[in-house]
Amino acid sequence: MRLIRVELTRLRWRRAVVALLGLAIVVPAVLGFSRAWDTRPPSAERQASIDAMVERDTQRKGTQRQLAECVANPADWGVEAGDDPVATCEEWVLPQPEWYGPPVLDLTEEHEGSAVGVILILGLLAMLIGTTFAGHDWASGSMSNQLLFEPRRHRVWLAKAIAVSVTALAVAAVVASGWWLTMYAVATRRDLAIPDGLLRDGLEQGLRGAAVAAVAALVGYALTMLFRSTVATLGVVFAVSLVSGLLIAALGLDGEGRWMPNNNLAAVVQNGSTYWDPPPAECDTPREPPAGLDCSGEGHVSMAQGAGYLGVLALGIGAASLGSHRRRDVP
Repeated sequence: MRLIRVELTRLRWRRAVVALLGLAIVVPAVLGFSRAWDTRPPSAERQASIDAMVERDTQRKGTQRQLAECVANPADWGVEAGDDPVATCEEWVLPQPEWYGPPVLDLTEEHEGSAVGVILILGLLAMLIGTTFAGHDWASGSMSNQLLFEPRRHRVWLAKAIAVSVTALAVAAVVASGWWLTMYAVATRRDLAIPDGLLRDGLEQGLRGAAVAAVAALVGYALTMLFRSTVATLGVVFAVSLVSGLLIAALGLDGEGRWMPNNNLAAVVQNGSTYWDPPPAECDTPREPPAGLDCSGEGHVSMAQGAGYLGVLALGIGAASLGSHRRRDVP
């Protein structure tokens, strides 16, 4: 425990780490402010102008002709049998206020868009924190001095890993939760409709994102302890991100989308994800496909599967890094 406290202190006094932690707070805050500003309600004067444009375009002959055609032949327009054709056609054909004014803040869309962007930013910065933290020890030559005080190398490795992972987890959890609470407060102040349970889903997404950030910090740290170079680690991560998809495709695995890193990452962040999975050849024949055969072309990765995939990768990298650190000479 004492060794972990020492590593947390060393982490706190690293200027590069402090700068990255600052970015982990500032960048999501700027993104949240930008979304709130871009979706701010129009002024009374602007709203009156929007209402006038909606009324003008609604009364156009072409608009009314399209509306009449849709109501008369709803099936041709894609209206489902159980839906109200008049209400559906009016929604699809008639001009809407949001076509002319600023977009309305929609937390459901933010859940799939900006919130995911915040988590990706936190994960990237967490990996850089882990890489920078370990890389400085090797670049400055201080690793040998640290091992003089604690010669059991595995304890030093584990203490550093725990320190950087816990820091990333805590910062990411606070920032992601704060981002969601802020957006929820903005939507509530504007009296916008918020689906039941969406805030809970957003906070849970933030916690899953914090776990991803912790794993990213651990992987960045472990790779740097393995290669003993920050530049080498960043190069390897960049190369893998480029060629991983090609490599998995070359292996010819069934359902190759299931093994793509991005699909498994999305499954953890979004509590499940779908990907394109080519349907069987029987689906392309003129005959009716056999009962039970899935011809949707969609594969699914559950959160548990994604977490297992990322966990195995992190454990493998960590084991290789720890084994190397225990056996290789330290300059």
